[in-house]
Amino acid sequence: MRNLLNFFIKHGAWFLFFLYVILSLLVLFTYNAYHASVYLSSANVVTSKIYEASSEVTGYFGLKEINKSLQANNARLENEVLNLRHHLAEYQTLNSDSASPFFQRFDYVSATVINNNVRHPKNYFSINRGSKDGIESGQGVVDHNGVVGIVNVVGPHTARVISLLNEDQRFSVKIKNSEFIGSLNWKGGDPTIAYMEEVPRHAKFNPGDTIVTSGYSLAFPSDIPVGTVMNRIKGADDNFFVLKIQLTSDFKSLSTVRVIKDNFKQSLDSLSKFDKVDEKR
Repeated sequence: MRNLLNFFIKHGAWFLFFLYVILSLLVLFTYNAYHASVYLSSANVVTSKIYEASSEVTGYFGLKEINKSLQANNARLENEVLNLRHHLAEYQTLNSDSASPFFQRFDYVSATVINNNVRHPKNYFSINRGSKDGIESGQGVVDHNGVVGIVNVVGPHTARVISLLNEDQRFSVKIKNSEFIGSLNWKGGDPTIAYMEEVPRHAKFNPGDTIVTSGYSLAFPSDIPVGTVMNRIKGADDNFFVLKIQLTSDFKSLSTVRVIKDNFKQSLDSLSKFDKVDEKR
C-alpha cells in the first residue's frame, strides 16, 4: 500500500496534468459546436473502420455457410434447366392435339470432395455422399464448370468417382449445336487437356467451339460443358480426326460437385435387360 501511495505522490504532477487535459477537452467539445462536429465526424470514421474490420472478419468465417447456400441454389437452378430442356424436347416431339403429363427426369445431389488426385494415369476422387443420399454407381458428376467424372463405388455415406482424368474412361461428347459425336479421352500428363476422338472428317468446327455431352449416355444429359476446341490432330484412321480439348473444370481444385440422378434410369435399365434376355432366346 505504501509503495502505491509513493507512486502516486512521485508522479502526481503527471496525473494532474492528464486530468486537466481531459477536463479541457470535455469543455472544448461540449460547449463549442465546431469542435464538437469535428469530434463526432472523426469518431464516426474510426467507428466505421472498426465495424468494417469486424464485418470482414465475421464475414470470412461465414463464407463456408454462404458457399453451401450458393451451391444448393446452383444445384436447384441447374436441375430446373435440365428438366426444362427435357420438357422442351418432349414438346417438340408431341403433336399439337396430344397431351402428356411431364415427369421431372433429373435431380442433383450436392457433395463435397474429400479426397482427390490428378497425378496418376487412372485418377479417382471421393465425395461425402453415398447410398443413403440416393447415390448409385454409374451416375454422372459435374462441378460448376462442367463434367468431372462418373460414380464408381458407393458406400452408405461416401462414394468413389472415376475422374475424367482417367485413361480408361471415355465420355460421349459432341461439338455444341451440331450432330458431330465423338469420344472424349484423357491421355495422361496435363490435367487441363483431353482429346475428342472419332470425329468425322467432314465435321465442321472452329477453335474455341464448345464441347458438350452428347446425351447418348445414361450418366449425363445432353449439352453439359466439357471443354473447348484448341486445334485438330491427325488420327490413326484417315476417316476420322482428333480434336485437342481444353477442359473447362479445374481438377486440381475440385471442392463442391453435384451428382446427377436420372429418374428414368431404372426403366431404361429394365429395357436393356429385356433386350439381353431376348437375345438369349
